[in-house]
Amino acid sequence: MTSRADVNHNFTDAELDELKAFGTVESHKAGDVLVEEGAMAPDCIITLSGHTDIFASTDEGRKRVGWMEHGQFAGDLSVLTGQRHLSRVEMGADGKIIRIAHADFQRLIAGNSHYSDIFVRVLSARREFSKHRGFAVTIIIGAAMDRSVYAMRDLLMKHGVAHRWFDPADGPVAGHLLAERGLTEDQLPVAILGAAEVLIQPTPEQLAQALGLDLLPDGSTADVLVVGSGPGGLAAAVYAASEGLTVIAIDALAPGGQAGTSSKIENYLGFPTGISGNELARRATVQAQKFGARLVSPVRAASIGRDGDAYCLHLADGRKLRSRAVVVSSGAQYQRLPIEGIENYEGRGIYYGATPMEAQLCSNAEVTVVGSGNSAGQGAIYLAGVAKKVYVIFRRKSLRETMSEYLVKRLEEHPNIEIIGSTDVVALRGEGQLDGLTYRCRETGAEDLCDCKFLFLFLGANPNTGWLPKEMVCDEKGFVKTGTDIAPLELVRAGWSLDRMPSRFETSWPRIYAVGDVRKGSVKRVASSVGEGSVVVSDIHQALAEVIADVSSGAS
Repeated sequence: MTSRADVNHNFTDAELDELKAFGTVESHKAGDVLVEEGAMAPDCIITLSGHTDIFASTDEGRKRVGWMEHGQFAGDLSVLTGQRHLSRVEMGADGKIIRIAHADFQRLIAGNSHYSDIFVRVLSARREFSKHRGFAVTIIIGAAMDRSVYAMRDLLMKHGVAHRWFDPADGPVAGHLLAERGLTEDQLPVAILGAAEVLIQPTPEQLAQALGLDLLPDGSTADVLVVGSGPGGLAAAVYAASEGLTVIAIDALAPGGQAGTSSKIENYLGFPTGISGNELARRATVQAQKFGARLVSPVRAASIGRDGDAYCLHLADGRKLRSRAVVVSSGAQYQRLPIEGIENYEGRGIYYGATPMEAQLCSNAEVTVVGSGNSAGQGAIYLAGVAKKVYVIFRRKSLRETMSEYLVKRLEEHPNIEIIGSTDVVALRGEGQLDGLTYRCRETGAEDLCDCKFLFLFLGANPNTGWLPKEMVCDEKGFVKTGTDIAPLELVRAGWSLDRMPSRFETSWPRIYAVGDVRKGSVKRVASSVGEGSVVVSDIHQALAEVIADVSSGAS
């Protein structure tokens, strides 16, 4: 648990003298606004004398939530990422500050290990402190089973944005908050971003833009474009940025991919007590941003085409990005049950991940988990800690065919979990939200009804490659072929133009690489994806050097 001692740091006078070189020294009177609430790309403010006060607009009104004295700095992770700053920094008493502009702060973080460690540690700790203490200036108001509410909260949770959620049916607080802002329940759901902005019935994309999660200009260029920010994509972004390449990484949902929805990963090297997928993704995201990578989501890739000696990535919203190297780490799409109308219950009783947000919804209720892989096992164990009963349903005869032994034993020994093999969910019922389901035994054909209102699906996934050009070589299941898996004739048909064969993770298009779950032959593990994402960067360096050499020889 993050303590108050973790969320502050006192620079020495010698360190303050060094930091002055990165910014400007300013004198201010008490009450002067140093950073306005809602500011994008906020400056870093370090107090030299007097003190600075931190104010935030919460559901209880505007409150002073902290103050900074000599040698201390204000802000949270938005100072690093450039996202919306959801607090107001004022001069509390006459004094002086160091103001480091956002762009200069990013250069400081990328180029100075000593200060980078301090700032990243403290800023990350402040974000965690606000989440665990229930402090949040972002407020979501809407019904529990409103799909839009679920989508907004899912976005905020995956991006690590602390927020509070109020359902009008649970008490008067939601009504009071709406009345204060002149809103009615007909306008729900709404997102309140402190005192800066109120969004009425926003899409996840609109909420992301308001928070500064997506500020990517049309026509942006980078040395490397990373499509998909799961473990493989995040690793590629971290290693490429740390080695001096400019990086833009996009994701259709949020950093973490499918791994980000895992309640606990226990077999990842270096974490003996396990780590949640969301926490692993959050750490990797901060790490990539520390080295200067730009991570943007939710942004969906629509297509990619050749653009001279580079590639043009077309986004679903019409924007275009350009790069000479692309890492395809778009992972896979969740599989649905083959039941007509199942999409009507998604976010209204059917979920594809077990996180604290879903656990809050199904507290003390009966839930069903469908699947027999490790993710299903971890999800069932996590939900059993809050649910009244967890039914684990799968089509195979034994969990041991596909699940790690340590998870099978935990499921078998847990008093709240009932294991039901050789069984399929065949029907769903409910008006507006899930009210129950029907399942059928594969061996006898017998059917039974269950009043379970929460269904969690861990059925594996199909490769997310629909946006790739048809000329790019994939196998019969849609997984991208790379390296020696691509036959010479396939390279000819794809238009391969180089006098060398593709490198180990290179696709049938030069300088486009595939890593992680989307790649044919990959091991579907977090550690494997991270390894591929890190190793591919050396191949990118070699390929980019080839392009530079070709351009130079052509010019001469």
